[in-house]
Amino acid sequence: MAAGPSGATALAVVAEGGGHHHFELPRIRALLLHALPRFAEGVVAPVAVFYAALAMLGLNGALAAAVAWVYGGIIFRYLRGHPVSGMLLLAAVGVTVRAALAAATHSAVVYFLQPTLGTLMVSMAFLASVPLGRPLAMKLARDMVPIPEAFFRHDKVHQFFLRISLLWSMVLFVNVALSLWMLFNESLGTYLWLRTGMVAGLGALGVAVSVLGFKRLLRHVNREPAAAA
Repeated sequence: MAAGPSGATALAVVAEGGGHHHFELPRIRALLLHALPRFAEGVVAPVAVFYAALAMLGLNGALAAAVAWVYGGIIFRYLRGHPVSGMLLLAAVGVTVRAALAAATHSAVVYFLQPTLGTLMVSMAFLASVPLGRPLAMKLARDMVPIPEAFFRHDKVHQFFLRISLLWSMVLFVNVALSLWMLFNESLGTYLWLRTGMVAGLGALGVAVSVLGFKRLLRHVNREPAAAA
């Protein structure tokens, strides 16, 4: 899995022969060009919209702006004829519920606490999948990338996804711990921007380790038929 649990296109099939599937990763530059616009749209822009609205309109205005941003993105895609994914619709529902609860309690902490707790649950799911021998990272790779099942049955591949599942559990847990500390000890503005940078940094570290590890795995697996011959 080249880009971690949140990655998009991870692998490309470049050759098949003799029952062996040969894979190559896209270049790092191509992965970055693919990911950066989505990161800006999905992470940086919502923070900027919320913070600007908070400064000008107060908490309720910021909550309304956050909801409007998500639904505006859905409407924009619909008018342009682009498909609206189920994940985006679920995100819209989630933001609506979070904003409603935050408005009812008059607390911005409630708004930001909910996704942090969700991240904690995902971290625990990655961790629990390791001792069960059913790595969550492998399941996500199966769902997102068309990789032959024979590739997943390789012992080295299975061990790799166990390690990657543990890695992402740790990355997400550190994310949660730092987010909670900042949420309860720093101003909201400091929390918004420091957490955004922290999420980007931790995610980039997890992606880099995942990519480098998968490249090393591919070199071993793709050399095996030649070595056997």
